[in-house]
Amino acid sequence: MSRTRVALRLIALLIMLSSCGQKFSGISWNFLDRNKLEVRETNFEYFSGKAKINYKDDEHDVKAKANVRIRKDSVIWISFSAIGIQGARCLIDKDSITILNLVKKEYYVFNYDSLSKRFNFDINFEAIQAVALGNLIKEKDRNDEVEKNEDFYVLKQRSGNVSIHNFVSPKTMKIERVEMLEPDSKNTAVIRYYDYQMVEDQAFPYSAIISLFYKANAGTLNTVIEFEYNKAQIESKELKFPFSIPKKYERK
Repeated sequence: MSRTRVALRLIALLIMLSSCGQKFSGISWNFLDRNKLEVRETNFEYFSGKAKINYKDDEHDVKAKANVRIRKDSVIWISFSAIGIQGARCLIDKDSITILNLVKKEYYVFNYDSLSKRFNFDINFEAIQAVALGNLIKEKDRNDEVEKNEDFYVLKQRSGNVSIHNFVSPKTMKIERVEMLEPDSKNTAVIRYYDYQMVEDQAFPYSAIISLFYKANAGTLNTVIEFEYNKAQIESKELKFPFSIPKKYERK
């Protein structure tokens, strides 16, 4: 598998990383004042969770379990396993993304600058963290547009050449869908958040589906990732993020 394709699948997996056990109160908002659209975001210092992941593309259909730990604005740590065997470990920090393949004894390192150029989108730690939590990928600014349809407030943003449409529930003020389009390549990503439940005093999406359509040598490909938490909690104590690369592992 080419490094480019590995990177694309990695980004697909991370994007999804990141809805109704409790009722939410509605928000009264004057639509004429666009600057007052406030999306409710998940906020904490430490987070941990357990989830099931189903990854499917033109070649693979993989089911795995994942343990996730996050220190907000610092690091995301993920351990993947299948049939009780730990298969991979991923560390995402401010500088890069590193993946250990524990089965093949090899590892990958991706820096954000090269990934951003490759996909024509500003990929960084903050964007990955936002998607994992159901938060805005790009901070609101005065150039954003807001529309209202029958079901959602639609916050329209741009990041370079990529358009981002955030569909926000008027009842919960949480994001339920994100649509991204890179017009030159026609590459698209759609993220859908479901089953929002309260984790302490934070509304958190327990389920997500990501659909990616992108061009490759074989034509337009589709990758779908389904993600479902069975446990999610905000931690009051400091978490550990064990991660080291054995000397015998080969860098790919």
